[in-house]
Amino acid sequence: MAAVNVLIRERMASEHAPRIPEVTAHLVEAGGKRLRPMLTLAAADLCGYDGPYDVHLAATVEFIHTATLLHDDVVDESGQRRGRPTANLLWDNKSSVLVGDYLFSRSFQLMVETGSLRVLDILANASATIAEGEVLQLTAAQDLRTDESVYLQVVRGKTAALFSAATEVGGVIAGAPEEQVQALYNYGDALGIAFQIVDDLLDYSGDVAATGKNVGDDFRERKLTLPVIKAVAKADAEERAFWQRTIEKGKQGEGDLEFALGLLNKHDTLAATRDDALAWAEKAKTALEVLPKHEVRDMLRDIADYVVARIS
Repeated sequence: MAAVNVLIRERMASEHAPRIPEVTAHLVEAGGKRLRPMLTLAAADLCGYDGPYDVHLAATVEFIHTATLLHDDVVDESGQRRGRPTANLLWDNKSSVLVGDYLFSRSFQLMVETGSLRVLDILANASATIAEGEVLQLTAAQDLRTDESVYLQVVRGKTAALFSAATEVGGVIAGAPEEQVQALYNYGDALGIAFQIVDDLLDYSGDVAATGKNVGDDFRERKLTLPVIKAVAKADAEERAFWQRTIEKGKQGEGDLEFALGLLNKHDTLAATRDDALAWAEKAKTALEVLPKHEVRDMLRDIADYVVARIS
């Protein structure tokens, strides 16, 4: 990870536009968990890789992730991330979008250096899938017809695609057997889904000091996430009218968040969402069983537990 951080700092530099490293450093050095690049290093290590390109791929994954965060904060008009003001708030939307574009370009340069067309295919596909998931969310997030299958499609796009690509490319660069590469993909996919479900759950039940987000941000931004989708499915006519007013039409007033929280508790949707997150974490751990016995495999199991530890 130290080598990854060195490479990230080298490649986020810009000779002609000093704002690029300023904006990037604000986000990259904000104390994020670096979970995705760590997964790439772990997958490569688990499959016996001893070359230099796991570091390139880990940095690639972090650049893609950082680029999507910069773009997301503009789309969501967010003012805070990881407990700090967002780049779009400190600079402006134009800087955030353009620096995000720069990081995407840097990520493609890094992945090309590995000389693996398959790696390029996996990460390019993941980048497209992330964008697709974000666009799908734009149309699905405020439509009460959005059900759990559409939610899962959104989550697989905007979050799980990069987790599964991060683990899959680690196996590919190591030349692992196809069964192991598929297992690493399955692990990353399930882990990413668990990760996003936990995030969506904590938006309604988390501690602002721990999450860096205000409780109810998703409600205020009219995002139909899993706790609300489950509540809408159980809603009577009066409750559905409430969700239509607040989520579909965006007419929110004082006390609406508290009323929404009351409906989530009434229908036990927070508990049901928690159960879903735990089930996906178990799927991630099960996927690891075909991989070689190794201390890193045990660590990957621990990461699955870590992702859901905040709600366990």
